Amino acid sequence: MDYSFSPLGDQAIVIEVGTAINEYTQKNILAMSSFLEGNAPQWMTEYIPAFTTISVVYNPLQVTFGEAKTELASLLKTASKITPPPSRKIEIPVCYGGEYGPDLEFVAQHNGLSTEEVIAIHTGADYTVHMIGFAPGFPYIGGMPEKIAAPRKDSPRVSIPERSVGIAGSQTGIYPISTPGGWQLIGRTPLRLFLPENDIPSLLRAGDKITFHQVSEDEYTALEAKENAHNT
Repeated sequence: MDYSFSPLGDQAIVIEVGTAINEYTQKNILAMSSFLEGNAPQWMTEYIPAFTTISVVYNPLQVTFGEAKTELASLLKTASKITPPPSRKIEIPVCYGGEYGPDLEFVAQHNGLSTEEVIAIHTGADYTVHMIGFAPGFPYIGGMPEKIAAPRKDSPRVSIPERSVGIAGSQTGIYPISTPGGWQLIGRTPLRLFLPENDIPSLLRAGDKITFHQVSEDEYTALEAKENAHNT
């Protein structure tokens, strides 16, 4: 496994695992993450996996950048032999279009498709969560077909409803909380993605395999009520 190290401020070190976003790079990042989870150096405060890197945050009163780099290089020789845990498989229900997905028509017109075709393509693919970022629990999801790719909005919305499913470029994602954003909104899921009351506050995690399936407005309302009741 090839990797390089670089400082991130005075309290973190970035380990670059690869330069391309692909399954090989992600497999190595997941292996490193799994290893660090069970073999964290005493000076490490947290680690943050991303598309092609892992950032390791450390206590500068306990270790220098050089010392952290040397120890991590040694540890990661073992991590390279680790098999990451099996991916979780999660199904995400989505109510597409209407008030839940006001940009579905734009995505369809942009790609010369009908809204039904966009939904069929979006629900017909297999996806992988590459990383969590931007907002608490926000998943960056790869695997969306290029035929429904769409640019971000010229002017971001001031507020996007939580649980909204969007498209930006060739990625799809889900807004876990209400926040400003510029992704094209095509639907909404009744599932809560940000779970601050839990030890692991994100429903989705890097490495998860997910699929989307369409539900009606009535089904969405029933699932949302069940979800909210379960988490109160």
